[in-house]
Amino acid sequence: MAPTELKQYSLAEVAQHNKPTDVWMVIHDKVYDVTKFLQEHPGGEEVLVEYAGKEATAEFDDVGHSSDAKEQMKQFLIGELIEADRKANLTKNQRTALIAGSAMAIGAGLALIFKVGNKK
Repeated sequence: MAPTELKQYSLAEVAQHNKPTDVWMVIHDKVYDVTKFLQEHPGGEEVLVEYAGKEATAEFDDVGHSSDAKEQMKQFLIGELIEADRKANLTKNQRTALIAGSAMAIGAGLALIFKVGNKK
């Protein structure tokens, strides 16, 4: 059985759902309608309403949601972001790892340059 294609939404379409009675958001390029979850959200509904109609990947990841919470999200999935509106969404930890890795690569490169320069 082939996987079901998700409906495609633009960021502009998601942005129209930004009221406490109509809350959509984007997390990892997936579009969620969390309106019915507002009252149940452990962090309070105001947290979700704050990101209504917006991209919320970094904020979602930075909180460190449980695997149960991630599983529960599936029931609110309504589509995915169109390709043109997708971007590389890096979490805080991913940004830190990228910076650290880059610094290590630069340091290794400099070490090689100085090592080669000292052999002359």
